[in-house]
Amino acid sequence: MVQGDLQCEVMSITEDSRQVKPGSVFVAIKGEHQDGHQFVRQAQTQGAVGVVVEEGFERFEPPQGGRSSVLIRVKNSRKALGLLASRLYDMPSAHLQMVGVTGTNGKTTVTYLAKSLLEAQGHHVGLLGTVGYVFGTERRAASHTTPASVELQGMLNAMVKAGMDVAVMEVSSHALALDRVAGCEFDIVVFTNLTQDHLDFHRTLDEYFQAKVRLFTECVEGKQKTGPKRALVNADDERAPMLLQRCSIPTWTFGLHAPADIQAEDIRLSMGGTEFLVNSPLGRLTISSQLVGEHNVSNMLAAIGIGLEMGMTVPMIERALQSVANVPGRFERIDEGQAFTVVVDYAHTEDALYRLLRAAQAIKQGRIITLFGCGGDRDSGKRPKMGQVASRHSDLVIVTSDNPRTENPHTILSQIEQGIQSLRPEERCPYRIISDRAEAIHAAVSEAKPGDLVLIAGKGHEDYQILGTQKIHFDDREEARKAIHQQMGRA
Repeated sequence: MVQGDLQCEVMSITEDSRQVKPGSVFVAIKGEHQDGHQFVRQAQTQGAVGVVVEEGFERFEPPQGGRSSVLIRVKNSRKALGLLASRLYDMPSAHLQMVGVTGTNGKTTVTYLAKSLLEAQGHHVGLLGTVGYVFGTERRAASHTTPASVELQGMLNAMVKAGMDVAVMEVSSHALALDRVAGCEFDIVVFTNLTQDHLDFHRTLDEYFQAKVRLFTECVEGKQKTGPKRALVNADDERAPMLLQRCSIPTWTFGLHAPADIQAEDIRLSMGGTEFLVNSPLGRLTISSQLVGEHNVSNMLAAIGIGLEMGMTVPMIERALQSVANVPGRFERIDEGQAFTVVVDYAHTEDALYRLLRAAQAIKQGRIITLFGCGGDRDSGKRPKMGQVASRHSDLVIVTSDNPRTENPHTILSQIEQGIQSLRPEERCPYRIISDRAEAIHAAVSEAKPGDLVLIAGKGHEDYQILGTQKIHFDDREEARKAIHQQMGRA
C-alpha cells in the first residue's frame, strides 16, 4: 500500500537512518538488536523522500517543518530493500551472467576455480566472497561472505560499468535467509554440501538447509533473462535428492562416490597435487591439479560443471585447472625451506576439519600435528565434535583460541576438551591446550620433525583475531613463518 506521491527523484536507498539525506529512501528493517521502524520520524526529518515499512506499522507524521514523505507498506522490508536497490542500480544482474555458490564448505575454492576457468575462456569475471570482492583492478576487503543488499547491488553495477560480463559469488545461508540477494537473478547455481554450522543463527539443520534451497528456487526465477540456466548439485551430500526435487531449473549432479552426471574416477592424491578422470555429459576429462585433497576433487567437479555450462571445451578446462596453484587460506602451504610441511586452512566446522584431516592422512609421511580452535559467540554445539574429529585423526592436537569475541576463551577451550575427553583413551591422540594462538603456533612448529605435517586450521586467509569487541592484526601464515624461521635458527 502506498501513501503519497511516487513522482519524486530517488538519490539513494538505505536501511541505516544515520545515512539518510535529502533524496534518500529509508527502508525500516526489524534487526536482531534494533527495529528500524523506530527511526522513521528521524529519517523523515533528515529529508527522506520515502520510507518503506512492514505491514502493521502505524504511520508517524513528520515533525513540524519536516517534508512529507511517501510511505510504502510491504510484507517483507528486507526483500523490498534488495529489490529497490536493484532498481536504483539499473538491475545489474540482468547485464551479467550470475554464478552463485552455496554450501557449508568449498564455496571459496569453487568460486576461485570458476573465475580462473571463465577468465581462461575470455570472460571478464567479478568475484564476491569470503576472501574479498574483486573486479577488474579493484579489490575490496569483504565485510560479509555475501555483501548487504545495497552494497551488493552497487558492486554488481560497478562490475557492469567496469566491463565485467560474469559475476561469480559465494551466497551464504545468512544472505539467503536475510534476503540480501533479492533483486538478483542467477544463471548457474551450485550446492557444495551441508554440514553443521551457523546453528546459533538458523537454530536447526533443516532451517539452515531451507535457507540454502532458496538459491535454487526463487533466486533463479524471474523475467529479466531468457538464456539457459543450470543447477549443479553435489550427489555425495545426503540432502541432494531433496534439493533436486525442489530445483526449478535443469540440473547436473557431480560426485566422487554416488552416481552423478559429472563423475570423478581413478583419483590419485599426493602432496604435489591431485590427478583424476572425469566422465561428463559433454565428454571425458583428464585432470592434473596442484590442489591437494579429495575434498578439492569435489570442488573441481563443481567448477568443471560451471565451465561446461558456459560452453568451455574439454581441453580448455583441463589447461585452466592445471594452472591454479592455490586458493588463499585453503590448504595453503607455508614453505620456508623446512624439512616438514606446514599448511594453513580455513576449516572451522567439524566436516571441514574432517575433510582436511582425511586429505592429510592420504598424503602424510610422518605425524599429523593439528592446531585449531572455535569462534566465540557462535554455534557452540560443534566445539566438542571438532575436538573429537581432531583427536581421532591426528597424532598430536593443540587446542587454542580462534576469535573468542566476547566469550571467555577458557570456556570455549573447555568445551572442545570435553569432546576429546569423551573418547576412549585408545581413540584419542595426545593433546595440549595453549590459549594464546601465537604461542600455540610456535609450539606446533617446534614439535615438528622431518616428514611431519603441521595443520593450522580455522582462520585461513583471515588476518585478524577478534578479542572482546576489538579486532587486532593476526595472520596464521605470518606467525607460522616466524615460527619456522625461529626453529631453523634464522629468527
